[in-house]
Amino acid sequence: MKHINIFLLSVFVAFASCSFTTKTFDDPDKDKLLMQLVTYLLEEGHFQPKDFDDPFSEEVYSRFLKTIDPYKHYFYKSDVKEFEAFKTLLDDQIKNYDLSFFNLVHNRLTQRIEESKAVYTEVLGRPFNYELDEVYQSDAENLEYVSSKKEMINRWRKQIKFSTLTDYHDMLSDAVNDNKSNADIEEEARKSTLKNLQEVSVYFDDMRRDDWLAMYINAISESFDPHTYYFAPQFKDRFDAEMSGKYEGIGARLQKKMDKISITELISGGSAWRQNKLQVGDVILKVRQEDEDQAVSIVGMRLDDAVKLIKGPKGTNVILTLKRVDGTVEDLSIPRDEIELEETYAKSSIVKKSKYKFGVINLPKFYIDFEDVNSRNSTTDVKREIERLKDEGMDGLVLDLRNNGGGSLKTAVEIGGLFIKEGPIVQVRSTGEDRQVLKDRDPSVSWDGPLVILVNEFSASASEILAAAMQDYKRAIVIGSKQTYGKGTVQNVIDLNRMIRNNTNGDMGAFKFTTQKYYRINGGSTQLEGVKSDVVVPDRYSYIDLGEKDQDNPLSWDEIEPASYELWKSSIDYETTVQKSKERMNSSAEIKLIDENARWIKDARSKDVYSLKYSEYVAELKKNEKESERFDALSDYTTNLSFESLAYEKPIMANDSVFRIKRERWHESLSKDIYMDEALNVLTDLNKLPKLDKLSAAKN
Repeated sequence: MKHINIFLLSVFVAFASCSFTTKTFDDPDKDKLLMQLVTYLLEEGHFQPKDFDDPFSEEVYSRFLKTIDPYKHYFYKSDVKEFEAFKTLLDDQIKNYDLSFFNLVHNRLTQRIEESKAVYTEVLGRPFNYELDEVYQSDAENLEYVSSKKEMINRWRKQIKFSTLTDYHDMLSDAVNDNKSNADIEEEARKSTLKNLQEVSVYFDDMRRDDWLAMYINAISESFDPHTYYFAPQFKDRFDAEMSGKYEGIGARLQKKMDKISITELISGGSAWRQNKLQVGDVILKVRQEDEDQAVSIVGMRLDDAVKLIKGPKGTNVILTLKRVDGTVEDLSIPRDEIELEETYAKSSIVKKSKYKFGVINLPKFYIDFEDVNSRNSTTDVKREIERLKDEGMDGLVLDLRNNGGGSLKTAVEIGGLFIKEGPIVQVRSTGEDRQVLKDRDPSVSWDGPLVILVNEFSASASEILAAAMQDYKRAIVIGSKQTYGKGTVQNVIDLNRMIRNNTNGDMGAFKFTTQKYYRINGGSTQLEGVKSDVVVPDRYSYIDLGEKDQDNPLSWDEIEPASYELWKSSIDYETTVQKSKERMNSSAEIKLIDENARWIKDARSKDVYSLKYSEYVAELKKNEKESERFDALSDYTTNLSFESLAYEKPIMANDSVFRIKRERWHESLSKDIYMDEALNVLTDLNKLPKLDKLSAAKN
């Protein structure tokens, strides 16, 4: 086990147990208490505190309205005029824990949402005229708030007409031989839209005042930076499950449609899956705990509340009253257990290319359970997969960090240590304090052979730390998008309940806030700029704004003094390999087509005005379909490579059909993955190149 500075955990414990013991938080009003806790953390703990002043007030004001009514479908100009009286007063209200503005807006929004039901029901009660020459503006930034109910009905009408137009066209295409009239099909399309809106309405009806209050608090929090965020209790549970990859329950995913809560998936390996009696499609009518006589009906209940009843400590049982797909009703007792979310965890595959064997490790997240130091985490899992791949005779390794949004800083440092002897991995800095260099202090190396790291625009945070460190050491070749996401900040998560003595207000949730920035060992920041790939390969998102630099209020880029480190002692000519890869990419017809497709997607996404005239809609659709045919070849791309599971997975696949299908799908996707193909080409080149004299250069 690596002896690494347990940075996130140590800071969390010190912050929670020491910094807040001198201040008392005990307001009997839960809402005011929550505001007090959050504002205190923002003022005293955030990396870059802001003044609660008039400009800040205006920012919170605009952000909150945009969050709760993004398409300007609810509020009228008269509402907004009334709200504007608070535009420069929110800073004072925030400091005084005054929720007058929130209460006004929340009450008005509740009223307008209820009114909207009658509006869209009325709109969908009449046929649409698809011969009318009119357009729909999809970008709400270009819309004013409406002044009258007539204008509001018209705004809803255009949006609903646009939504229904697609169904109308599809139903017309499917009904060629059904002998249905256009009028019948048009009515059927409207009914489909109404059903969808009613399902959305159920979601709104389920929202409580504290759900909306959480949005207001986050309008305040996100005005500091995009990653400072309040977690209401139910969202904190989800965050914990995502970070650790596990939770305690029966291992079933639920969905609510209208008043019914049904089973949509059984998690492979979970207790419900092992029991093999619960089925996808079963509707849950009631929930009873094993030590209680009375069952609780969950028909019409909030999904989050129903989930709370079903989840529980491992070793206990829950009794579900089910309506089966065939209509029968029965009670089923299901044991609860610790459920591992397999899709969260690292997985590996082996593939032969030429005379070499290469390993692939996909790491979806840098996961860890800070509450259970003995539980599995991304470091131990990646190390285990490396050992298994070495046992299979691996000649080179691809570490796939695409779409990995980050996670634990601790595990990012530890995983970096698996590929170098010892040395710094990342630097962190708090406001007004000296930098801290986080190092790998273990001289052992799990893998010292050729290494390629795959990234894309969604590789963020801990992914960027690892990729940047391996790039700075010249330990790995980074292949992927022009740059990664660009998140160079560190967050801490504080359980707000730990800040309150004798809490009688119930679960207060948690708060995640930015406490530090991190820097590469060369001194540069990944903030905004991300990690630049050694070999840039375009993808469909190349021209779309979706990185940190495109968010609201990102912290700025800067740099600090570099750490002292030595380049990886290598006998491989990486520069020649990178150049050969670039030449392959520049001459690849598929890569050129991907770039053209990315530009086309950029143009399509930038469009915000659409015709509501059916003939023009069809003409535009045909034009787009013809244009998209040029890119059909991309979906046909495949290699002759066969990716396989390692030996230890073979018995699991034989006994678990769900697990087997997931692995087979992953292997198939790898065989059609042009980026993975190039990563393996690079590993092949690294194995073929003549060896150079070993090098060792000091960096200061």
